[in-house]
Amino acid sequence: MASPSGRPVRIGLVVNPIAGVGGRVGLKGSDGAEIVARALALGAVPESGARTVRALERLRSEAPAGSVELLAAPGPMGEEPARAAGLPARVVGEIAAGATTAEDTRRIARSMAEREAVDVLLFAGGDGTAADVLAAVGTSVPVIGIPTGVKIHSAAFAVTPEAAGKLAAMAARGARLRVAEAEVLDLDEDAYRRGSVAPRLIGYLRVPQERRLVQARKSPSPAGEALALEAIAADVVEGMEPGRGYILGPGTTVRAVAERLGVPKTLVGVDAVRDGALVVADASEDDLLGFVGDGPAAIVVTPIGGQGFIFGRGNQQIGPAVLRRVGREHVIVVATPWKLASLGGLPLRVDTGDPDIDRSLAGDLRVTTGYGDRAVCRVVA
Repeated sequence: MASPSGRPVRIGLVVNPIAGVGGRVGLKGSDGAEIVARALALGAVPESGARTVRALERLRSEAPAGSVELLAAPGPMGEEPARAAGLPARVVGEIAAGATTAEDTRRIARSMAEREAVDVLLFAGGDGTAADVLAAVGTSVPVIGIPTGVKIHSAAFAVTPEAAGKLAAMAARGARLRVAEAEVLDLDEDAYRRGSVAPRLIGYLRVPQERRLVQARKSPSPAGEALALEAIAADVVEGMEPGRGYILGPGTTVRAVAERLGVPKTLVGVDAVRDGALVVADASEDDLLGFVGDGPAAIVVTPIGGQGFIFGRGNQQIGPAVLRRVGREHVIVVATPWKLASLGGLPLRVDTGDPDIDRSLAGDLRVTTGYGDRAVCRVVA
């Protein structure tokens, strides 16, 4: 990833400014103009630009002076986040005023790879944006994904925005980064909203392989874990306190808790129960804030297999404001021994969008792995 002839490393930047906008309001994605319009009407605030700024601030702080030549897509697709991070950038391409499109991403990314010969391409978004970048550049240039979307199953993303900036800074310093092909996965969002989680392999991007900075692909739970899930569910339900509300995150492990209670569960959504009864189904962040405002609450979540995220991937409804109200001491993490083993010794992770909340969640945390069984896992921001 080093530049030829000792010139500054040429880094391209393409941002999907509406990536992730459907997460907090419970829409489980941001693909398509109709979903974006619904999210904005529900009060969603785009966060992709702010998360990109965090990545660029890390790049600016760690890259040697004069080591980076930044090329940015126009306006909110790169130019504005670069300016906010204090990084000068040469603007590449043009976009129409108003809403940006996937075609803008593909066209500008292709220009950066082919005409501008960037050494590395930074892109901000989710799995859909990764698929657009793949269509534009293939494996012609190394890429680093800044995670800003709702669905982030692909192995093309850094674990946090700061990690993406750190990787780019390492390239600027001339670090010997091993680059290898990484899977790009995407979901049919309509099927996902109906509870069908079936990632489809789109292809491969070339990505730096720094194990603690780049996330692995999502690993599905294996068949035959029914007994382990029942044991975890029995433990959690037995420990539930009268009068306390429980927010149930997505996933099959947490669904077992709902089944033990005898209440329906939104597989890829967030639900809330109190005293054994369903109070809110498929909740948004605002729904959850109302729920925790009605009395003491706890949160039950499970890590994403192979990645380890407990907050910030697929459960953005449980946002920083909800976590602040509930408190770390009332976060219940559940995982089968297989799921923890799938992390290969890596820690659990949080990436809520609020660095202060992320830091407050870091440290050792007990994870329920069976009836009366606990494992102590490290959580990092």
